[in-house]
Amino acid sequence: METDLKDLAIKKAILITGGPVRIPGDMVLPFHPSRSTAGPGAGSVSIVLTFRGMRVKKAISRKEGEFELVQKHGGYELLRNGHPFIPVVEIRPTIFHSPEQAFFNLDTECIYDCKFCASRKLDKRITKNLDLDKVVSMVLNASKRDDFKAVAFTSAVVDSPSETVKRLAYVICRVREQLDPDIPIGVEPYVECFDDIDRLKAAGADEIKINIETYDEGTFKKVCGKQDFRWILKAIRYAVQVFGRGKVCTNIIVGLGETDENVLEGVSYMAKIGCVTTLRPLKLNDLNVSDLENSLGHLEPVTPDRMIRLAEGQKEIFELYGISPLSFRTMCHMCTCCDIVPFRDI
Repeated sequence: METDLKDLAIKKAILITGGPVRIPGDMVLPFHPSRSTAGPGAGSVSIVLTFRGMRVKKAISRKEGEFELVQKHGGYELLRNGHPFIPVVEIRPTIFHSPEQAFFNLDTECIYDCKFCASRKLDKRITKNLDLDKVVSMVLNASKRDDFKAVAFTSAVVDSPSETVKRLAYVICRVREQLDPDIPIGVEPYVECFDDIDRLKAAGADEIKINIETYDEGTFKKVCGKQDFRWILKAIRYAVQVFGRGKVCTNIIVGLGETDENVLEGVSYMAKIGCVTTLRPLKLNDLNVSDLENSLGHLEPVTPDRMIRLAEGQKEIFELYGISPLSFRTMCHMCTCCDIVPFRDI
C-alpha cells in the first residue's frame, strides 16, 4: 500500500513539475476553467484533475502540451508524450481559484519586487479588479454551493502592508458576520507589525499564512530585497502565539538554487515553533524567468525526484515535532493541488 501511494505521489510530482495539458479542440469541458491571479499558476487557465485521491491543478492548452486529456469509456484518461500515463482521471470544479474553497486575491499590484512573482505583471483584464464589497458578495453567493467548505483571502501590497491588512480584515469581518460560524477562514497577508496579525485574528480569521519564501537568507535578499527576512521569522513566531500551533503556515519555494539541507533546516525551524511549511516548487515562466536568472543565475528545474525526496524528509520532521498539514481547513494545505503534501500524498 505504501509503495502504491508513493507511485501515485511520483505521478503527481511529474504532473506538478511538467508542462501543460493539451485539451482536444472539440472536447467540451464539464466545468469552466479557472484563471489564477496568485500562486504558481498566476496568469494561466487551469483545470483540476483528480486520480485515486490525488489532486493537481494544471494549465491547459488547446494547441500543445506534455500531457493530453482524452475521453475514454465515458470518462477521461491522461497521456504523457502520447503514451498512457494515468488511466482514469476526473475533472473537478473550482469555486474561486481552488476546489471546495472561495480563495480570493484582492490586489495584484505590489510595492515589493519579488523576482519569482508573476502576479504584479498580469494584464489588468485578467486580474478582475474587484472591489471589496463585490468580493464579499461573491463569497456569500458561493457559500450556497454544496461543495463549499472554506474561504481564504490574500493580497499583494498596493500601498503598505498595514493598509492591505485593513482591507483583508474588512472582507474577513463582513464574511464572518454572515457565514455559518463553522466555515473556516484563512488569510495570507504581508504584515509589518504584530498589530496586523492581531487585527486579522480579531476580524475572524482562523488560519494564517505568512511566507518566508526561502530559508536561505542570502537568496532571500536577492529575490525579496524589499522585505525583511528576520522580521518575517518574528512575525511567524508571534502568529503562532495568536492563532495557535498548527494554524500557521509558510511557503518555502524550492528551486531558487538552495540545497536540500537548507530547505529541511527551514522545515525544522518552523515545525519547532508550531508553523507548518508548504514546499512550493518554483514555476519558471515568461513573466519571471528573466528577473530570476538576472538575480540568481541559471536555475535548474525542480525534478519530481527532488519533490518526493523533500516531502519524505518534511514528513519525518513533522512526525518528530507532532505537527501536520492536516490540521488546516483552508488555503494550500486544504487544496493540495500544487504540492506533495505529507500525510495526504505521501
